[in-house]
Amino acid sequence: MNEVASVSITKLSPHTGAEVRGIDLRQPVDAALVARLNRAFVDHAVLVIRDQRLAPAEMLAAVRLWGDIFRQQDPRFALPECPEIHYISNQDRFPDGRRYIPGEGYHTDHSNAAAPPKATVLHAVKLPDRGGDTQYVNMALAYERLEPSLRERVDGLRAVHVYQSRHSERKLMGLSATARAAVPEQVVHPLVRTHPENGRRALYLNPIRIEAIDGMTEPDALALLDTLLAHATRPEFEYRHRWQPGDLVLWDNRCLLHKANGDYDMDQDRYLYRVMLRGDPPV
Repeated sequence: MNEVASVSITKLSPHTGAEVRGIDLRQPVDAALVARLNRAFVDHAVLVIRDQRLAPAEMLAAVRLWGDIFRQQDPRFALPECPEIHYISNQDRFPDGRRYIPGEGYHTDHSNAAAPPKATVLHAVKLPDRGGDTQYVNMALAYERLEPSLRERVDGLRAVHVYQSRHSERKLMGLSATARAAVPEQVVHPLVRTHPENGRRALYLNPIRIEAIDGMTEPDALALLDTLLAHATRPEFEYRHRWQPGDLVLWDNRCLLHKANGDYDMDQDRYLYRVMLRGDPPV
């Protein structure tokens, strides 16, 4: 049984990320520790749980400590034996033969859903010798440090999210007709959202999904989004995660952007399991 006294939680940066040690997620977790882990997730936005060796079914059971499972949008990446879990791999290719690197470019996961996932969880199965870091930027801190006039300007604006924005430099895998039918054509979310658990307001951007901003011309909307993204991705808002074997990393899509780096030897496998957890409609 995992208990509070056996677990340490240590900050990884001044504003984002905490490392969790002394827990084996294959074993039961007592109620006090579940409460502490959920509080740590809200407080730190990224939890890095070291030294896990989880089979897919064990991972699925473990992540339920933080919530219910969200169905991911592209079933081609689902594990046959455990379809709620998808894989992330650098060995997939687009139909034209180009390598597909999942997670390139800053984004927040599945923001084209009416109620996007509150969290994404990755578990490292195979890693390259070096590189492949994941970068996170704290969008609550970025919002707080906007110039007051710009903060006032974005409050109340609403953005249109689609599966694949025509403005995005990053291209996603196309969905099958069946998968496409299960995804909304578009949804509208606030450009600034309030975290339902801590009340902090955060920029809610997604360059891959945002198609337009209500009430703005396309040139003005794109210029504003570029300004906000440039501000939000400044180094002072970042926690950069350098993966270690056995890492289970849980992050909060409600207040972060993230991106994966394809800066490693592509002859080496980078393979991780991915689960998402249900969230609420952004407000």
